[in-house]
Amino acid sequence: MYENDPDVSMNQVSKDLGINRATLRYWIDQFGTGKKTTPVAAEKPDVDPTVEKEIRRLRKENARLREERDILRKAAKYFAEGDKLVIRFRFVDDHRTEYSVKRMCAVLKIHRSSYYAWRSRRDRRDHKALSDALLGVRITEVFRRENGCYGAKRITAELNDDRGSTPLNHKRVARIMKDLGLYGYTRRRRVKTTVRAKGRHVFTDLVRHRFYADRLNKLYVGDITYLPIADGSNMYLATVLDCCSRRLVGFAIADHMKTSLVIEALNNACATRRSLAGSVFHSDHGSVYTSDEFKKTCRDLGVTQSMGSVGTSADNAFAESFNSTLKREVLQDRKTFANQLECRRQVFRWCARYNTSRRHSWCGYQTPNTFEEKQMYRVA
Repeated sequence: MYENDPDVSMNQVSKDLGINRATLRYWIDQFGTGKKTTPVAAEKPDVDPTVEKEIRRLRKENARLREERDILRKAAKYFAEGDKLVIRFRFVDDHRTEYSVKRMCAVLKIHRSSYYAWRSRRDRRDHKALSDALLGVRITEVFRRENGCYGAKRITAELNDDRGSTPLNHKRVARIMKDLGLYGYTRRRRVKTTVRAKGRHVFTDLVRHRFYADRLNKLYVGDITYLPIADGSNMYLATVLDCCSRRLVGFAIADHMKTSLVIEALNNACATRRSLAGSVFHSDHGSVYTSDEFKKTCRDLGVTQSMGSVGTSADNAFAESFNSTLKREVLQDRKTFANQLECRRQVFRWCARYNTSRRHSWCGYQTPNTFEEKQMYRVA
């Protein structure tokens, strides 16, 4: 019965007969035919070859769609940074052992040749990233040392002074500063400091917007600017600037806008130059500059006065620009100075640094003092 019935097992037969399985195995080996009937295989129904082909196609397409879904699902995490081409390349590179490059490029709509070109430049990119990181440390050091006042061009000039380093382009410095979030300060409010006195003599404009000179001690500009204090009052700064070197030759600071303030600034300039004889001093139409006391001081020093048009800041643009720079770099995010003493200290410190440390674009990103030294060397 074991050999004739394909559905009966040896364990079942030994159990039905009440004999040991080993005994049954011995009997089958000794007396059996050695052949057991196999179950008849169920006949496969006839299937249309066209249907089979369509089923295979659909299964293949279904597998492809599942793979594309998985690719897009994983890529979504990368696109959280923004849908940039380099991000797609990075995803393909990170998953190239999991999916075929061809499939990923097709799903992400990029050319395989572009991906392989990007990948071939990986070593160069890694080197550039390291170089930018090291340069970023140097840029940050200069930026902080200058209290956040230096822009890309001045920082570039500062770094290029290091003879042991490779010359830098200001565009690269600007790009790295942007990546690091390093930005300069911009100017805010303005207070009117030019008060014209009616009936006073106005001098001819000898400058006509040409704020430059071919030699030192030839042309000066001056102005008064307010310095806001926290208690609501103002301090005032009078300046005298050389149009050749952009050097601050003389200045004076006080809590008033009297004529004595601009006279002190001009006398300080004379002390710096030892003589102002033969030079031109250009200013606006403020009453302090048209006063008899100031005119007498100019005559005594041998200075010829010049004045721009009424109400036109462009006619004294150099001095206006200096004032704007001073406030932007000294006050920065603050609106006022804490008190008058703090105002005097900070402004005096900045004015000293302006000549000795601050790089000026007009001077080829040298300091005014360095520019003057080279000018005098050429003349000699």
